Amino acid sequence: MSAEIGHEALAAAGGEGAALVEPGLCAVLDRLMPMHLQLRPTGHIAHAGPSLQKLLPGQPIAGRRFLEIFELKRPGATTRVSDMANAEGGRLKLAFRDAPRTGLVGLVAPLPGEQGLIVNLSFGFNIIEAVQNHDLTSADFAATDLAVEMLYLVEAKTAALSEWKALNQRLQGAMTTAEKQASSDMLTGLANRRAMEEVLARLTKAKTAFGLMNLDLDFFKSVNDTLGHAAGDHVLREVADILRAETRAADVIVRAGGDEFVLVFVGLSNPDRLATLGRRIISRLEEPIPFEGETCRISGSIGLTVSDFYTVTNAEEMMQHADTALYASKRGGRGMVTVYSPDLPAIGENAGAD
Repeated sequence: MSAEIGHEALAAAGGEGAALVEPGLCAVLDRLMPMHLQLRPTGHIAHAGPSLQKLLPGQPIAGRRFLEIFELKRPGATTRVSDMANAEGGRLKLAFRDAPRTGLVGLVAPLPGEQGLIVNLSFGFNIIEAVQNHDLTSADFAATDLAVEMLYLVEAKTAALSEWKALNQRLQGAMTTAEKQASSDMLTGLANRRAMEEVLARLTKAKTAFGLMNLDLDFFKSVNDTLGHAAGDHVLREVADILRAETRAADVIVRAGGDEFVLVFVGLSNPDRLATLGRRIISRLEEPIPFEGETCRISGSIGLTVSDFYTVTNAEEMMQHADTALYASKRGGRGMVTVYSPDLPAIGENAGAD
């Protein structure tokens, strides 16, 4: 049928904008079936329910051809709108032709006297997608429509899922914090002995080359005795910052306890380079540290060993040898670096005095 013939038929039937049923009944249909269409025998839409019109904002539906707006997917062999009520029991499967091409299902019922058709549409399984694409609410559906119940369920599920995700994030954050605290020194933020043992076990198992440096602060006890523990804590935090600044991101800095530190240099096992680095660290430590109008002065003694010294790397043995070298530095006058060698004397009783 041509457009001219279609419009003539519309005019004869009462005009493009006139509904097929009287106004009172039309209002009832809008309330009970807010997504219904009233189709003329010509295939033109005489009236669209309010929710259906909301799906095409700014595009009046009444007066347009049904198949101009919708793509009929089932029944597939139907070419005339007037035949839709007879095919497959009047059940339809269709979609909007324009984006977002929302899918719909429908049921067709003929009006008496071949006046036209009533097509009641719904989203079926596409309800969630439709609500998101068209900003629909429960007010856009009939109160008896199961879609409303589904919307409530989806909202409840979304809220529960959101709360679960938030709770899970809090739990993950708490676990991460707990794990970090379990392997960190609370005062300085450096790794603790537990973390050091895990790193050394991993490096020895992987047979990765590394250097091990033991650092003991010199004259730290006098800072605590003369200026108090607050000054001592301040000095320890400053020492941690110095060690971070003088090492690489891959290196591991450990506060082993009190004023004792261990540095693990992953992939660096050249004793000369490490000794040079150790002397630079000591030089930094000897710079005056201000605290509340006072000046804190410390130094450091270092003993080091490297994995290349050993045929089979043993972390416990390396720690003992680094300690031996450390106390050799103490005996040698402090403020120095000693590289381990088997010729070093055993640790004496007073070698570790501050």
